Amino acid sequence: MTTAVCPGSFDPITNGHLDIVTRATRHFDEVIVLVTGNPTKTSGLFTIDERVDLIREVTADNPKVRVDHWGGLLVDYTTAHHITALVKGLRSSLDYEYELPMAQMNRRLSGVDTYFLLTDEKYGYISSSLTKEVAKYGGDITGLVPDIVREAIAKKFG
Repeated sequence: MTTAVCPGSFDPITNGHLDIVTRATRHFDEVIVLVTGNPTKTSGLFTIDERVDLIREVTADNPKVRVDHWGGLLVDYTTAHHITALVKGLRSSLDYEYELPMAQMNRRLSGVDTYFLLTDEKYGYISSSLTKEVAKYGGDITGLVPDIVREAIAKKFG
């Protein structure tokens, strides 16, 4: 069985993230959406547990997706779980420039390969940070995140 990890903070998960995860399931038997960050910290809009719960809800219909979280080095997770593939989405050359050295370091440390999927053009402008900022000031984020996530964000901002 081939398993890949899609790591990220997912604060919150967007439709762009979901597109990458769904497309990754076409190439791997199992895709673990790995919420990364320090589980004792509550910085960000959602706690780690809230993010995990939201991702589980929005991926519940896909049996090839599993959700987990990790607070240490990504390569320690992949080594502990015998995973040799990471999947990352790229929106632009800026993402590539940011992701490339991490992919090379991860490969050096553990032998894990990183597979880059180009973001579908309809999601290329979406980011978790921009989505939160728009929502914070009352803008409409319909279509940027799943409805369950949009409702959770609305509750956070009152």
